[in-house]
Amino acid sequence: MSGRVGDLGPKQAEALEQFRARIQDILPHLPAQHDHFLLRWLRARNFNVQKSEAMLRKHLEFRKHMKVDSIISDWRPPEVIEKYLSGGMCGYDREGSPVWYDVIGPMDPKGLFLSASKQDFIKSKIRDCEMLQKECNLQSERLGRNVESITMIYDVEGLGLKHLWKPAIDTYGEILQTFEDNYPEALKRLFVIKAPKLFPVAFNLVRHFLCENTRQKISVLGANWQEVLLKHIDEEELPAIYGGKLTDPDGDPRCRTRISHVGPVPPSYYVRDHVKVDYEHCITVSRGSSQQLDYEILFPGCVLRWQFASEGADIGFGVFLKAKKGEWKKASEMQEVILSQRFNSHLVPEDGSLTCERPGVYVLRFDNTYSIFQAKRISYTVEVLLPDRFQSPQTNDES
Repeated sequence: MSGRVGDLGPKQAEALEQFRARIQDILPHLPAQHDHFLLRWLRARNFNVQKSEAMLRKHLEFRKHMKVDSIISDWRPPEVIEKYLSGGMCGYDREGSPVWYDVIGPMDPKGLFLSASKQDFIKSKIRDCEMLQKECNLQSERLGRNVESITMIYDVEGLGLKHLWKPAIDTYGEILQTFEDNYPEALKRLFVIKAPKLFPVAFNLVRHFLCENTRQKISVLGANWQEVLLKHIDEEELPAIYGGKLTDPDGDPRCRTRISHVGPVPPSYYVRDHVKVDYEHCITVSRGSSQQLDYEILFPGCVLRWQFASEGADIGFGVFLKAKKGEWKKASEMQEVILSQRFNSHLVPEDGSLTCERPGVYVLRFDNTYSIFQAKRISYTVEVLLPDRFQSPQTNDES
């Protein structure tokens, strides 16, 4: 039994009855009161009535705290988010569900975070969820049957190291967690298209925010992605850029009036020069000396990601490669992977990342050899990001 209206087993029907009875006090305050809505919360917690009730009551507090009921009418995202955060709803799948597109490649995560607050991003995504839910309700009225979930298409062409910037990934994780906690069963399926080699690393950073049921709805499509999309979305509803026939009135195949295709954020929008970071480690680099941090990479495709700040003055930084861990070598005796240069990280914290194309020991070297009088205290965080072992099937179709 699917756990949906018209397809309930005896125990599921009993659970629904118990659930409705236990939430009578909050039922009038919920965005919907029908069985379709209540069953979403029960399915999200495998028909455990107590857990479903706790989840729904917590959701109601979330709605009050974030003023969700009026977020569409009373709140607008800052201009920089409206202009430079990609994505949008465009068309419907063959079952009448709204289709949402996210275009990841051209997006400028750091520029956005230097221009708007984390709370603005979270509220913006909540607003999107509410608008999509509203569209599902309208579709239900138009079609005379329940529409409660959406199809998502993630266009990750151009996904790069800039998208793995830690503050952006952390916030995206919070958004995913908010989605899981407050919009259960709202996702029907998610297609990832044009995935580059870096995608498994990026997915591994956020997959732990997703429940197993959500992960099962994700398909990473291969070269036949247009064919698969057309099986789920009629060509008249699919933008021409993705293999369909839909265009804007002016003929634009990207349908930019509905899907934002963005670019770099102009610095004129910046309201800060860096994002506050909590660092994991501190070291002191003595005057006239250097410090080396070794990270052993066992297989290609891993990503090294770092953030650091110095106190009082600048510091030199570069990345090198050597064969064995534990043996100290001069910079001149190692292969230089990223050119060593001085950074004003006492003024603006520095961050970066590197895709490790081959195994070996990668050395992050803080250089203070040029400083005759001053030692430097360095606060830093370094991570080795592994590709996701689970490769979503490069499938021909997803039922």
